[in-house]
Amino acid sequence: MNKLELAQFLRRRREARRPAEVGLSVSGRRRTPGLRREEVAWLAGVSTNYYERLEQARAPRPSTQVLAALGTALRLTEAEGEHLARLAGQAPPARDEPVPEGVLRLLDRLGPVPAYVVDERYDVVAWNALAVRLIADFSELPPEERNVLRMAMRGGRCSSSGDEFVRQAAADLRVAAARHPDDRRITELADEYAEFNAQFAASWTDHDVQVRPTVRKRIEHPDLGELDLEAQVLHAPNSAHRLIFLTAEPGTRSHEALTALSAAGGDRPSSTPLRADRVRSAGATARPAS
Repeated sequence: MNKLELAQFLRRRREARRPAEVGLSVSGRRRTPGLRREEVAWLAGVSTNYYERLEQARAPRPSTQVLAALGTALRLTEAEGEHLARLAGQAPPARDEPVPEGVLRLLDRLGPVPAYVVDERYDVVAWNALAVRLIADFSELPPEERNVLRMAMRGGRCSSSGDEFVRQAAADLRVAAARHPDDRRITELADEYAEFNAQFAASWTDHDVQVRPTVRKRIEHPDLGELDLEAQVLHAPNSAHRLIFLTAEPGTRSHEALTALSAAGGDRPSSTPLRADRVRSAGATARPAS
């Protein structure tokens, strides 16, 4: 149980929820943003003292029934409810796992679509040939730098990621930190990127764990200029890995640029992913944070 993270998460969700959203009728001005602690306690059917101790990181581990009641009281989404359970130590720990073979096969068959696979730390663990031509030759990067956020900080082609992408990254790392509370690399990466990007810092502080299946992503390419792309996210079944494939709306300059980039590959295969055995030998382990 991570008492401090649990306390911060509950407080942020309480402050973000308005009385009308949970069926409460209020009148006059309120000094407290969002709900009051006693209102959350009443809605969840727990004592105000106990809920206050939860937000002060002084309460014992809440039961699954209490967590469910708090989730209902605060109108948490499914992703937020799962995150709350992990912070309270109620979810089973994640296991180390390789990139699923099915994901690698899909990556290999995407054709003229740049795509790559990331783990929970946003480490790039597999990719296809068009992703190399669009972003970077990941195999030439040191393993510790083969990370989407670090590449953005280092001024590579991903230097302009877009606010939606940054908010999703903050949410994903929050979930990863809850799944792996002993992995300092996750929080160190978050702290490093928070200093670099103010939007990330705000989202990280806000404990936003919402899932956004599609986000906008801007990439600076040395020959094609700035590309405005949609990053579609496919979560691998029974795995913490995510397949990211980048597309552009037909008729846009970005779409024309991707088409030209694919054609520039000549007779080379458009999709040659790094297989799981090569991932391990290259030093970029296909494991989630541990």
